Amino acid sequence: MTVDALTTERTVARTARPFHTYEGAGFPVRRPFPTEELPFVDPFLMIDQVGPIELAPGEAKGAPPHPHRGFETIQYVLDGDIANADSRGHHAVVRAGGVQWLTAGSGIVHEALPTPEFLASGGRQHMLQIWLNLPAHLKNVPPQSQNAEPSDLPVARTPEGADLTVLAGTTHGVTGPFATRTPVLVAHGRLAPGTRAEFTVPTGHNAMVYVMRGEATVSGTHLPDGHLAVLAQDGDRFTVGAPDTAAEVLVLTGEPIDEPVARSGPFVMNTPAELRQAERDYRQGLMGRMPA
Repeated sequence: MTVDALTTERTVARTARPFHTYEGAGFPVRRPFPTEELPFVDPFLMIDQVGPIELAPGEAKGAPPHPHRGFETIQYVLDGDIANADSRGHHAVVRAGGVQWLTAGSGIVHEALPTPEFLASGGRQHMLQIWLNLPAHLKNVPPQSQNAEPSDLPVARTPEGADLTVLAGTTHGVTGPFATRTPVLVAHGRLAPGTRAEFTVPTGHNAMVYVMRGEATVSGTHLPDGHLAVLAQDGDRFTVGAPDTAAEVLVLTGEPIDEPVARSGPFVMNTPAELRQAERDYRQGLMGRMPA
């Protein structure tokens, strides 16, 4: 990408270190946000990284049936297999390199479990779970699941030698396969030592970089493994580099929704009253039930 010499590079407004917790049936995740200090980065609500971890046969765990309403989940599987099913009858196995983009909308019950084959054999497990908010007028859209195989995800090579797998949005001349309801960029960068990637950001959009592996620099700021950099809105581009060691990064940019956020577990709405209604609807089976 050619960057005009007159453009301004964004600075890093803040960094965040991850904390470690457990999700689903007890699998470990590291999470840079949400935290008390950083509840969300509009329009993104959460980043969870699972692994990479080597699992013995029988050790793989997943997320048994659970509801969602009011937002979207992005499941990016890097190693291992995940079998997804939901209360609308959708079934899909996401294998290494694939993605499921689930728009929960008005409400859905969903499960994400290791395939029987992966559970039996064990192996390397590594995945990202990203939550993306929906604006109020789209929180009641019908649920929808989009899936992409590894071959569906375009890869761009930057002039400075980095490889970028693009899930959504457009960068470096390629566009990801997913239709999004909020303008976003979701990209996975692989940087060999001495390479970098420059990104442009529309005015007003938020931007952040999460280091999945290794160490990186973001607009000149050092970022260790597992840390997140949130960029200020003081320019229209930023640079991610790997000066000394290889790095993998998650790059997220998006147009802020700029609405109140009320969240409780698997529900993300605008008001506490809407949260209470979501809980009642789930208990009454109005989000559907998993098939026996």
